[in-house]
Amino acid sequence: MGKIIAIANQKGGVGKTTTAFNLGACLAVDKKKVLLVDADPQANATSGIGVEPAETDASIYDCLIDGYPVKEAILPTQIKGLDIIASRIDLVGAEVELMSRPDRERKLAAALEPIKDNYDYILIDCSPSLGIITVNALTAADSVLIPVQAEYFALEGIAQLLNTIRIIKSRLRPQLEIEGFLLTMYDARLRLANQIFEELKGHFGDMVFSTVIPRNIKLSESPSHGLPVILYDPDSRGAIAYSQLGKELRTRNKKKK
Repeated sequence: MGKIIAIANQKGGVGKTTTAFNLGACLAVDKKKVLLVDADPQANATSGIGVEPAETDASIYDCLIDGYPVKEAILPTQIKGLDIIASRIDLVGAEVELMSRPDRERKLAAALEPIKDNYDYILIDCSPSLGIITVNALTAADSVLIPVQAEYFALEGIAQLLNTIRIIKSRLRPQLEIEGFLLTMYDARLRLANQIFEELKGHFGDMVFSTVIPRNIKLSESPSHGLPVILYDPDSRGAIAYSQLGKELRTRNKKKK
């Protein structure tokens, strides 16, 4: 049975989308079957992996609002073993449309259930908010991976996200766990970046991934070419870091079994 991991942090610009499609690509390169679910109306994970949002027949919006079968919304990507359910800007409207629906928090969980066993990992790229779509993602997930930017105010907002996770655990998804905290945009030359890593470790201990994602120009460039960094420049520091993250994630999950 596949593990569903929501990649979430309501603070924008922390590397959620970069992590979602690059981690997914690295897991697929390591022979894992991966589904990337773009649950962000900006659709950056969709375009970043080389899929044009406007040209898709169906998106996650259609699955959530119209009951479109998820199996028919899945698209292949350029990497063997990595599929995607695309997003489009119309997902913005789903926030309002879902509010009046019964069982509105569980629409994504219900949609993914029929295909969960087809994948080793299902990664959900969440929007930078704690609205109903993100609540759906967290309710569908087995765990949450939280990217944290290696900059001042890095821990700002994490308390709010952790509180949301606690509420969802108590009311909607008791099995929900924290997969880990991932330090992104890390520059080892900066004392502040090292302080934040130590602060994270002090607060959350082993829940912090040993792998850190560096500031890397190839990571920034690759989405404009519609490629994950492992295809764009496999020897870059960004590609190596996400490959290491994939291995660390798999090792952690083996220990939990």
